Parts: sequence; C-alpha cells; structure tokens
Amino acid sequence: MKKLIFCLAFLIPLISFGQLADSTRRLVHVRGAVNFRDVGGYKTTDGRQVKWNRVFRSASIQGLTPSDLDTLRAKQIYTVIDFRGKQESAQAPDRLLPQTDYLLSPAGSDDGMMSKERMSQMFKGDGFLEEFYGKGGIKYFGERYRPLFQKLLVMNDTTAMLYHCTGGRDRTGMATALFLYTLGVPRQTINEDFTASNIYLRPMMGRMMKPLAEQTGMSVEQLNKKMELRPELLDIFFEALKSEYGSVEAFMQKELGIGEKELGVLRAKYTI
Repeated sequence: MKKLIFCLAFLIPLISFGQLADSTRRLVHVRGAVNFRDVGGYKTTDGRQVKWNRVFRSASIQGLTPSDLDTLRAKQIYTVIDFRGKQESAQAPDRLLPQTDYLLSPAGSDDGMMSKERMSQMFKGDGFLEEFYGKGGIKYFGERYRPLFQKLLVMNDTTAMLYHCTGGRDRTGMATALFLYTLGVPRQTINEDFTASNIYLRPMMGRMMKPLAEQTGMSVEQLNKKMELRPELLDIFFEALKSEYGSVEAFMQKELGIGEKELGVLRAKYTI
C-alpha cells in the first residue's frame, strides 16, 4: 500500500498527499474494473462519519473476473445502479452476482451518444464539460439520480450498493457529490473525492486519448487538460441546481423525493 501511494503521488502533483493517501485507502482492488472506491469514511460537519462498506462507486464493471465477483460477494454488493445509456450498457453488460438488484438509470446518457466526427468537433470546442455539468445537463439530473436515492432510502442494512457509469467520473462523480452533500460532508472533501478520479483513470484515459488525438489533430496533453476533473465543475453543477430550483435542497425535494424526513433516514442509515 505504501509503495502504491508513493508511486501515485508523482502522477498528479497538484493533488495533496493527504487526499491521495485517503483515496488510496478506500480503493477496492479488483482486476476487472478501475476507479472502484468505497464512499465511506468521510467526516461530516456535525462530527459524524460516513459508514464504510455500504456505498461504492466505480467505472464500468463488465470486465469483473470471478475473483472480483468474490470481492463483491464478501462486501455484500447486491444492489447496482448503472448510469450508462441503453446502448452503452447493451454493448458491455455488467458482470453481477446472482440475485443482484440491478437498475439502469440512463437519463441523458443516450443523448450523449455521438459519432466520432461529432465527438472530434466537441473536443475542439470549449466548455463541453461545463455544459454537461451545468445548463446542458440540468434537465436530466432529477430523472438520472432519483432511482439512486430512492434505493438508498430502502436498502437493507446488511447489504451494500454500487453505482457506476463508464469511466466512473462524471455521471458517477455528480451522484457521489449529491450523496455526500446529503450526509453533511464538507464541500472541500467532496471536491477531493471527485478529483481523485484523475488519478485512478489515468491509464484508461491514456488509452482513450491516443486515438482521439489522431482524430482531432490535438495533442494528448491538450486533450488531457480538457478532460481533467476540477472542483469548478462541481461548482457549476451545484450552481445550476440552485439557479433552476432555488437551492440544492429544493432540487432534492422536488426531483429526488428527498425532504427533511428522508434526509434524516439517509443520515441514520449511512453515517455513524
């Protein structure tokens, strides 16, 4: 573990060593998926702590090995929420344990499917991630994340949940930000959990960027800069919710079915 932290510390020098050590501690070591992390362990503003081994986030899990499934079984992960689109999920179906409660929540993801030519144009422009996190995505946030929060409310206390998309960074990152926000985790901590995906997706992003660089005529370095996760993206996300609904809490009440009573249930179930 110390060797892993030491090596990763040199990959993303802009991320603090304290954040890296904490994020590495929560990494779930599987062979067939990346960016698979426990969302637990974070301190809340009222002195509580998010429970370990209840909620997990990941990139795509279609490549899980038999030993990886044993890991899911040991962690009792029998609820899976998939934020990918219908086409994405059909092309790479999840590997799941028998009797898993699986739910596809694809709102906005199928609209994101596009040709290589359209994707190339998008990367050459500016602000596509800002659009995705803000006004371009706002109409999908409620429909996409309502199933997650409704499952969190009723999930029994002896099993765990995993939610994911393809890279486990954007759709999954916003889900995690909302979940931690409801539990009272400070925004600084939420930001650090969000940007930690820059570390764990570095090998995957490297493989993706080479062919994309050829298509766009941009350098890998330029593309990496455009795709880097930054706290400002979560600022845009939360500000879009406030602008559209008046407050994050009003969004949660109207679109997710999470009011004061439900907030109390979530905090009782997922913090200690």
